[in-house]
Amino acid sequence: MRTIFVDCTPELHEVISRRRLPVPAGLDIHVGSPDGEEMLQLCQGADVVLVEHSFVPDALFRENAGLREIVFMGTGASSYINLTAAESADVPVSTVSRYGDRAVAEHTVALMFAGARQIARMDRDVRGGIWMPLSGQQLEGRKLAVLGLGGVGTAVAELGQALGMDVHGWSATPRSAPFFEPDLRKALQTADVVSIHLALTKETQGLLTEELLQLPRRGFLLVNTARAALIDRKAMIAALDSGQMGHAALDVFDAEPLPRDDTLTGRSNTTLTSHAAYMTEDAYCSLWSKALDHLRRIAAAG
Repeated sequence: MRTIFVDCTPELHEVISRRRLPVPAGLDIHVGSPDGEEMLQLCQGADVVLVEHSFVPDALFRENAGLREIVFMGTGASSYINLTAAESADVPVSTVSRYGDRAVAEHTVALMFAGARQIARMDRDVRGGIWMPLSGQQLEGRKLAVLGLGGVGTAVAELGQALGMDVHGWSATPRSAPFFEPDLRKALQTADVVSIHLALTKETQGLLTEELLQLPRRGFLLVNTARAALIDRKAMIAALDSGQMGHAALDVFDAEPLPRDDTLTGRSNTTLTSHAAYMTEDAYCSLWSKALDHLRRIAAAG
């Protein structure tokens, strides 16, 4: 079975090498971010394709008659793969989940602290020769609205409780957790911090509208380590402009890499990281192990 990992990151490749993680026979690892044409060339004759962060051209399904499956190394496959085209070509797309719940949750809390205490802004000022101590918001006792109670959201909610926050977690599917709130509007109402951990679907795209962004307390902190499209971007910018949203701490964007001239980059009320919430060595090891589980399953199916 010929398998190609088309877009291994240098960081993951370094972990595989240094940790001496298993690499099955027949698996070729390509380090980099191939464009559509390069991906088509790399995948010629492949039975299975592993994809981590690159867009898959529809032509891949037309030109690879022997393609048995695509393994997307994450949960947001629809953001990178045309699932309708895959289904039409009878090519299953599997995903890898629960490999970095704690990593993303800890990054979320790091962004929460950074936004609440204006850490990134003061760091930029000090490096630029400006000594301007800034006041911040203490998190203990503040209301935290967690939207999405999968593995990451639940971990964030529990970390919020450990910090002494008043946690209200919303999910479309009922949860038994004591912090579960079945009403989205009630979860958002008077929240000091809103943290998003939802999967991007047709139902959740643009979920946080202008109306819903008016429900938290004025000056609230928004943290998003899920998908940018879960928020109405125009409504978010307007809320930042008006002061309804005091700060946005974001790890995900509509365009990645984020253009240098994007309006978010020139604001003092944003903290921005480069879609790195999942990137820890422990998470990489778990991701690789779960991806290999898929390969063993596919090989066993014959």
